[in-house]
Amino acid sequence: MSSPLVPSPATMEVMPLLIQRQVSKRPRLLLGLLLASLLLLSACKRGLQTDTAPLDQAGMWFNSVSELRTLNVSNAEIGELAKARQAGLSDLSCINLIKLARSRKKPFADGQSIADLLSAGSSEQTVLELAHLNQLGLWAGQAQALRFAGFSDNVILAVARRRSQNLPVLSGERLGELRNAGVSDAAIQDMVQNGVTEEQALHYITQRQQAAGGHGFVYQGRGHTKR
Repeated sequence: MSSPLVPSPATMEVMPLLIQRQVSKRPRLLLGLLLASLLLLSACKRGLQTDTAPLDQAGMWFNSVSELRTLNVSNAEIGELAKARQAGLSDLSCINLIKLARSRKKPFADGQSIADLLSAGSSEQTVLELAHLNQLGLWAGQAQALRFAGFSDNVILAVARRRSQNLPVLSGERLGELRNAGVSDAAIQDMVQNGVTEEQALHYITQRQQAAGGHGFVYQGRGHTKR
């Protein structure tokens, strides 16, 4: 009687064929997995292709769109650029803003802020400087409010420069009070640049309001004089 642990001669003959079949199936399986991966990757790439149609609709030139493609703009960035372009931002400025975002390793997301500032009357050069000062984003809403209140781009930039250096600067509320008190735009700009504090500005406003006989004070640098 043969041991159950020893394969029979018939089994010994069939085993090489079974092993050969299993081995031959592996390359086919690997090839199938490889093809499936390539198809999946191709589908992903098609899904990630950028759609520059919004830029075309915003009036951007073909050469500018082509240059933006080399900067690997995303669909989200294209949407933001289209907002700025429709508001009047030039092609060159759009490209420069993307380059600026790349230098900071951050996506461009300030299209709406730029559109709002341009609509409020700020110049393209002002918008670009605010971008370089990194003073768009959340503060752009206050800059727009200042523009609507009648402040010049010079005042807005003076405030933005101090903010970018983390220096104390007059609040929007105090700036509005100065304007309501009849202080000129040039004087307000000078106050901002010289770092006049909230308390100093309030004291100056009070002096103007308390001046008798219609005589106010004209701001001259860090001092003031009657007029």
